Amino acid sequence: MQILFLVALVPCFIYYLLKGTKTLHMLQQNWYNEGNRYIRWILENKYKVFIDPDMFFVIFIVSIFTAYKASLVLFIVFYCLMSLMFIKRKKLEQVKKPLAYTKRVKRIIVTEILLFLIPGIIFSFYVSFENLWVFLLLIGLLVYLHYFVVLLANFINKPVEKAVYAHYMRQAKNKLKNMNNLSVIGITGSYGKTSSKNILNDILNVKYNVCPSPKNFNTPNGLMLTINNHLDKFTDIMIAEMGAFKEGEIKELCDFVHPKYGILTTIGTAHMDSFGSQENIQKGKFELIENLPKDGLGVLNRDDKLQVSYKLKNKVKILWIGIDNKDADINASNIKQSYKGMTFDVEFRNLGLKEKVKFETKLLGKPNVYNILAGLALGSHLGISIDKLQLGVRKVKSIEHRLELKKYADINIIDDAYNSNPVGSKMALDVLSLMPGKKIIVTPGMIELGDKQYEYNKNFGNYIADVCDAVILVGEEQTKPIYDGLKEKKYKEKNIYIINDVKVAFKLMHELKDKQTYVLLENDLPDIFNEK
Repeated sequence: MQILFLVALVPCFIYYLLKGTKTLHMLQQNWYNEGNRYIRWILENKYKVFIDPDMFFVIFIVSIFTAYKASLVLFIVFYCLMSLMFIKRKKLEQVKKPLAYTKRVKRIIVTEILLFLIPGIIFSFYVSFENLWVFLLLIGLLVYLHYFVVLLANFINKPVEKAVYAHYMRQAKNKLKNMNNLSVIGITGSYGKTSSKNILNDILNVKYNVCPSPKNFNTPNGLMLTINNHLDKFTDIMIAEMGAFKEGEIKELCDFVHPKYGILTTIGTAHMDSFGSQENIQKGKFELIENLPKDGLGVLNRDDKLQVSYKLKNKVKILWIGIDNKDADINASNIKQSYKGMTFDVEFRNLGLKEKVKFETKLLGKPNVYNILAGLALGSHLGISIDKLQLGVRKVKSIEHRLELKKYADINIIDDAYNSNPVGSKMALDVLSLMPGKKIIVTPGMIELGDKQYEYNKNFGNYIADVCDAVILVGEEQTKPIYDGLKEKKYKEKNIYIINDVKVAFKLMHELKDKQTYVLLENDLPDIFNEK
C-alpha cells in the first residue's frame, strides 16, 4: 500500500513542478515579493490564482466510497491530464520576459520540492484504506495552492538569501574601492530610466569604455551583479540605473555605488501606492541629485514642473535640458518624426555655441529626445566633441519594447510594451498618429497609479479615440476605464475589441489590417495581464 501511494504521487509531483514554473515566474516578475508586490499581485488576480482546473482535486472525497486502487488510479489519471493541459497551454502562451533560472530560483525550486516530498513521504507511512481520501485531498490542496507554496519557499529561503547577498555585496564594495579611475553615473526617475541608460551608453561609447547595468537591473542586487560580473579594469564609466518604491531606496543605492554624475528623467505617478504621495516620489527621486559630490554634475529636465519647483539641498552643478522651455542649457527644437526615425536641432548653451547642431536618430518619440539630450549634456561635459556626439546619436540602437519599430508579417509594430504611464502612453499615441495607413492599439491599460488609476486610464481612452482606427483592449475588467473614455468621446463600438487573452490580439491584427497598418503595443507583460 505504501509503495502504491508513492507511485501515485509521481504524476502529481510532475504537475506540481510544471505549475511551479508559472508561480515562480510570477514571484520573480514581482521582485520576490519585495515590498509585498507578489502578495498584491495575488490580491489583484484572484481569479487567475484560484480558478484553475486542478481545483477539482476535491473529487478525491469519493475515495471514502471507492476501492483503494481505484482511487489511486483516478488520482494518477487526473494529474496526468492536468500536466497535459498545462503543457498545451504553455505552448500557446506568449511571454515577453521568461522565467530566468538564476541561482536564487534554483534554490527556491529545491525548497519547493522538499515542501512536496516531505509531507508525501510522511503520509505514506500512515496511509490506509480508511484515511486515503484525507491524504489525497491534502496533497491536492498543496498543489492547488502552489502560488502560496512558492511564497512560503521564498520565505524559508530568506536567511540563505541574506547570507548570499551579504557575501556578494562585500565583494562588490571591495571591487569598487579598488577601481580608483572609475566614474559612476546614476539614472533615476519615474519613467524612462532604462531607455535613458541605453541611449547614454551608446553616446558615451564613442570615447569611453562604458559599462551599463544590464536590462532593468536597478536594485541593490542588480547593481551588485553588475559590479561583480561586468565591471573590469578597462571600464571608464559605469551607468547605474536606480529604481525605488519608497523614500530612502535611492539614497541606499547612492551609498553603495557613489555616483559622481546623475540624471533625473521624469517625475510622475509610478509606484504611487508604495511612495504614498506625489511629494514623496519627488523627494525620493531627488535623493540621487542630493547625494552627488560637489564636483559632480546633475542633469535635470526644465520641462518637468516637479523638477523645476524642487529646492535642492546641495550645491552640485546642474545642467538643464528641455524642449518646450527655451531657457534650458541644452535645448532641442525643430523635431521631425517619420516612420524612419527623428531629426532635431540642439542648442548647446553650456558650451557657448551660437549655432544649433542637427542630430539624427532611429528612435521615435519626444521621451527619447529628452533621453538623448541628457546623454548630450553629460557627453559634452565629459569632453566629447560635437561631431562625435552626432555620431553617437546616429548609432543609438532601438530599445527593446520601448517605441521599438518592428515587423510582424506585413504589419508594422510600434512596440511600447515594456510598461506604460500617463505621459509615455500619450507620447506613444502621438508617434502612432504620425504614421501613414490604418492605426490600431493593443493595450491592457496602466497600473500602479494609486487612486488616480481610473482617471488616467479614462483619459488614455480619450486620447486613443482621437488617434486609432481600431482598439484592442486586453482584459475586460482591467480596461473598463479606457472603454469608458472611448465611449465618452463617442468612439464607434464596432471598432472596440475586448479580449481576455493577448494571443487573440495577433489574430485580430491580421483580420483588421489594411494595405498599410501600424499597431501600437502599449504596456506590460501579457502573462501578467491575461484575464483567463
